[in-house]
Amino acid sequence: MKYLAFLLLLLTFSCNHEKTVLLPEIVNADITEVLDVSPAYLFYDETKKDSIEMNRKNLIGTTNWLVNVDKRLTLGQVIPQIIFLQNKKRNAEVHKNENAKNYYTCNDTSIKSLGFIEFTDIIYKTGYVFPNVAPDYENPRENRIIVDFRNVQDIKLVTLSKDSILKKSTLKNLKQDLDNLPNDGVYEFILNINSKLTFQDYITFKSKLSQINSSKMSVNENEFIY
Repeated sequence: MKYLAFLLLLLTFSCNHEKTVLLPEIVNADITEVLDVSPAYLFYDETKKDSIEMNRKNLIGTTNWLVNVDKRLTLGQVIPQIIFLQNKKRNAEVHKNENAKNYYTCNDTSIKSLGFIEFTDIIYKTGYVFPNVAPDYENPRENRIIVDFRNVQDIKLVTLSKDSILKKSTLKNLKQDLDNLPNDGVYEFILNINSKLTFQDYITFKSKLSQINSSKMSVNENEFIY
């Protein structure tokens, strides 16, 4: 599949006119076009085990992968499937393209078209309550902050050096609270995320983080799902 067709109708993404994925919504996506793609689908289906069904039969290993996830699914349902797909691509021995990337497909309501969030380099780690991050990262511990996303009304910024709550926030106020951190160098944020959150909550969270001044912050590639 060389080009991405305009597949979004209202809030749905259909596959062979048989099943429908309700795409997560996003506003002002940084990425609005991806070329040389192949798709995978994670459907919400209450008749299936764990209410999830994956269709990956159209994936081509050397292309950019567009993963279309139903926004009603929880991270506990989605992330094991995403890890499976990532490992399949990373461990491929033939038909491998080192430049091929992975994206989540979203409904960008600001342009009434598709938007994308890249997740190629993210390493998902499941079953963690708080991350045990190695001490040899470039940033000193005092500049590393755990962003603990429990629910949309309960986000805590926890200092890694003192293991104390620096700030309590919400999804709505997260960008403002992160922007207002003291100018004490570049902060590294380590994401600690509740597996019961919906995929829509997760995409909104990731979108908020992408809006933060990049000269002031970086996000660790490890994401801890508990």
